Amino acid sequence: MERKTLATIFTLAVLALGAQTLVWIFRPHEQAPAFVGPPRSDYTLTNFTVDALGDNGKLSFSVSGPRLTHKDEDSSVYVDTPDYVMLDNSGNLWKGKSDTAWVNKDGTIMKLQGHVQMHRQPSTKVQPVDIVTSDLTTWPKDKKMETAAAITLTDPDSILSGVGMKSDLGLKVLELFANAHSTLQPRHRDAN
Repeated sequence: MERKTLATIFTLAVLALGAQTLVWIFRPHEQAPAFVGPPRSDYTLTNFTVDALGDNGKLSFSVSGPRLTHKDEDSSVYVDTPDYVMLDNSGNLWKGKSDTAWVNKDGTIMKLQGHVQMHRQPSTKVQPVDIVTSDLTTWPKDKKMETAAAITLTDPDSILSGVGMKSDLGLKVLELFANAHSTLQPRHRDAN
């Protein structure tokens, strides 16, 4: 009887071990989450200049800087400390600088992030204008700009400041949303 009992115990142990092995093999295993990490660029440029043309084939805007990163996921472009040039509908040249910039795939939206400075270059037709703000969204092809941040606009005749701004460079319209303040500066006359 001892042999039968040992054989039965051994058989039950083998069956239990086999059943446990089958459960382990056929049970759904939890997948370890795949490491995704930050988005990767499909190319990076250093010391670059990019000229974007409008539908009419003329310069819409130009961006240059020390580093450009193109994102494959949405074909957008990120730029570190960009220098940029935009033209308004009258052909006046606006030069500027910001901490960073993001441009969408089509080049229809350019977000100038961080500290932003824009300068309209003087010509025989227009006086210089300086704009200082932060986080400015521009639509270069439509010649529009907008920000919710504080803004200061300076020209030789006045200083205009406020919080939040919408501008249409083509229509020459500027709207401040809040805390608008204007200081008119007297013109200096030459003594003859």
